[in-house]
Amino acid sequence: MLEMRPDCERCGVDLPADEPGAFICSFECTYCAPCAEALDDRCPNCGGELMDRPTRVGDALTRHPASTERKYKA
Repeated sequence: MLEMRPDCERCGVDLPADEPGAFICSFECTYCAPCAEALDDRCPNCGGELMDRPTRVGDALTRHPASTERKYKA
């Protein structure tokens, strides 16, 4: 199951699990759409492709909440 990380690792913007706009690599490094575009859809950590992260909504989000551990480092 995806962690659904709460923020962009590059700029720190919030990325709620129940909203579109997050991009992840196979290691779940997470970026917002503008940062993913600036990175040419390549993860700077592993070099993997950044893809749209699916959303988690409703009962699924209640039963399996998103991570609260922020990854952005200023």
